[in-house]
Amino acid sequence: MPAVSLVLLSHSPPSTCLQWMFLQFCPRAPAWPRMHRSCCRGCCAAAPWVLVLLFLLPCVSGLPFYNGFYYSNSPNGRNPGNGYGEGLFNGVKLVVETPEETLFTHRGATVTLPCHYHYEPALASPRPVRIKWWKLSENGAPEQDVLVAIGKRHRSFGDYQGRAHLRQDKEREVSLELWDLRLEDYGRYRCEVIDGLEDESGLVELELRGVVFPYQPPQGRYQLNFHEAQQACEEQDAAVASFEQLFRAWEEGLDWCNAGWLQDATVQYPITLPREPCGGLGLAPGVRSYGPRHHRLHRYDVFCFAAALKGRVYYLEYPEKLTLKEAREACQEDGAQIAKVGQLFAAWKFRGLDRCDAGWLADGSARYPVAQPRPNCGPPEPGVRSFGFPDPQSRLDGVYCYRPR
Repeated sequence: MPAVSLVLLSHSPPSTCLQWMFLQFCPRAPAWPRMHRSCCRGCCAAAPWVLVLLFLLPCVSGLPFYNGFYYSNSPNGRNPGNGYGEGLFNGVKLVVETPEETLFTHRGATVTLPCHYHYEPALASPRPVRIKWWKLSENGAPEQDVLVAIGKRHRSFGDYQGRAHLRQDKEREVSLELWDLRLEDYGRYRCEVIDGLEDESGLVELELRGVVFPYQPPQGRYQLNFHEAQQACEEQDAAVASFEQLFRAWEEGLDWCNAGWLQDATVQYPITLPREPCGGLGLAPGVRSYGPRHHRLHRYDVFCFAAALKGRVYYLEYPEKLTLKEAREACQEDGAQIAKVGQLFAAWKFRGLDRCDAGWLADGSARYPVAQPRPNCGPPEPGVRSFGFPDPQSRLDGVYCYRPR
């Protein structure tokens, strides 16, 4: 667009708008009354359409940001934010910087997702920008708006309300600070900086430290459709694992011959030691896949992901063995609650919980964690051992309790 000082079209009288448009089409005309006829005819023919387009411009949702004004690129124009007429669209590049490496943290923590921006070449003074953070869609889940900000004002959305804050401690820093991290907060976040009609963005990947474990319900093997698998993991203070989480667990030695649901509704299983019942000896170690399966019709086990805990899991010292009901009551009397499967796995993985006594858990299973394998305490590898789902009325086990902090 040719050079023009700050113009608010919606408040200009028609004659002024027409004169302004004429000057754009015929910049060499000495004055409005002495316009060239050919130029005038072209100007008058185009004027209504140009006006319509300019009036509609603020309403176009595809444009990232519009503040009601059009700014000059000319050396004599006044450009808000600097006094030197530096043009954003005249060889100046907006650059957004975010870390390439994945950020690792734990549930309940406070974490900062770094994001900075600058201009190349550098501008003499600040420009007003708009900031937007959102979480990207993964495995069919919709995108989630996290926070938008203009200057020092910002607004957070949905589950992030009260937990998201824009850090602007340094010049042109627009980092996102999240408090009290939840299990579902892991994923990829986009930081977008919008300056007028220009915008640039960067990605930050956030991962929670956790442990993947296979889960079967009391009914036995391959009893869960996808929706039931999601519910089963949630009931154990966990979430359905992603492929990346299962793959990382396989790299750390997870070997399991039963196929289970993952977050993307595929069914897979990790094998470190190939064997005949688990795909045959001819296949190399790896994560085997059955591919996507129907959410309701197909039934498998599930791989759950439990994040590190803020609370404490412990074996309750009790003078006698307990039924499942008595176990629940005993934990309540001790100011705690009966532990869930995901909590026991997290305590074993991150707190080194080691106990050779089987105990009741909230789902009715009996398990025990071994961090230091030893004789008469199960297999020679560390892990959480399971006795399945005993009769709830039997008095064969103690109980593991969980006390939140």
